[in-house]
Amino acid sequence: MSDQSAVGLDVFFLLMGAILVFSMHGGFAFLELGTVRGKNQVNAMVKIIVDFAFSTLAYLFVGYWIAYGVTFFVGAPALSGVGATGFAPQGLSLVKFFFLATFAAAVPAIISGGIAERAKFWPQVATAAAIVGVIYPLSEGVVWNANYGIQAWLEATFGARFHDFAGSIVVHAVGGWIALAAVLTLGARVGRYGPNGRPFPPSSIPWLGLGTWLLCIGWFGFNVMSAQSTAGVSGLVALNSLLAMVGGIVAATILGKSDPGFVHNGALAGLVAVCAGSDVMHPIGALVVGAVAGAIFVKGFIVTQERLKVDDVLGVWPLHGLCGLWGGIACGIFGLEALGGMGGVSPLVQILGSLLVSAYALAAGAIIYAIVKRTVGLRLTDEQQRRGADLSIHSIGAEPEV
Repeated sequence: MSDQSAVGLDVFFLLMGAILVFSMHGGFAFLELGTVRGKNQVNAMVKIIVDFAFSTLAYLFVGYWIAYGVTFFVGAPALSGVGATGFAPQGLSLVKFFFLATFAAAVPAIISGGIAERAKFWPQVATAAAIVGVIYPLSEGVVWNANYGIQAWLEATFGARFHDFAGSIVVHAVGGWIALAAVLTLGARVGRYGPNGRPFPPSSIPWLGLGTWLLCIGWFGFNVMSAQSTAGVSGLVALNSLLAMVGGIVAATILGKSDPGFVHNGALAGLVAVCAGSDVMHPIGALVVGAVAGAIFVKGFIVTQERLKVDDVLGVWPLHGLCGLWGGIACGIFGLEALGGMGGVSPLVQILGSLLVSAYALAAGAIIYAIVKRTVGLRLTDEQQRRGADLSIHSIGAEPEV
């Protein structure tokens, strides 16, 4: 095969991965649509796609440059010599930006589910852009592009770099821990807690289920195509993703007593956790990691909602924050050769890296949402919440809830 043909094949490979991950944003939208109350469904659908658009712009002009040192401004040397395949001589792939932008935009999509039904529309859109433009690419660049010498220091000191193949920490833990900060800053929805408080059940299990199916299908692009070349693609990643998903479903079904919300999110919990080590784990290890993640989600959701009284609507902190943290740590355990893994990982480095990135995300989220709250405001009034998530785009004909 000629070099040009090989490059063209890699472009097509990454393009298919980008499309699959892009389809996951539809999954995020339908998952949120099915979970929120009927009066807020239009808000959920509009918010996800608008967040995606503004996040892409922020990543195009700022975030990608922070993470990878590439700029797309007119006249930028990075774009010189781009041929028909979309590859520049220095190895830049335009389709690689598309692929990584869909990853970056997943962070505000995660956050959206946690703060649903009481966040102002435009302040949240602006915050999403800031997160994707600055907060996310700083940690992304450290882990995936070895920026600032941190990965080199870890390797020199502990014998291994921090390993996160497809984003258990870089994407999911970052999104989940920022979401926790956002939820705590916003406070609970009107009527959720207090003397007369009540739970708000999902408005549509079929829409929720559709969202999960779309996410599960797209996730194989999220994980397998993270190899970013046909030469690096691995059937092991595909099998590990499948088994982790299955493990999450089984554990969540048993512990969640077949509750449809737990069952569908159990699949996602397993997939979140396996991202980091899907290329180094033994398949049985991936199954165990997924099962533990399913249990973490069920127990974490119950504790968060009922004991801690944190109104995380879709349970994104236990799903992405805790299961992502577990996935980063589990990579250092089940990736070891002694447990059938491929090796090349350090349990200590995985624990250290996972905790530090999660702490960074929580702190950065607390700062940016505190700033938004004190400047332009983030929370809808009680009356606006009763009528719909945002009066400008609330569901047509929806009955106000009291």
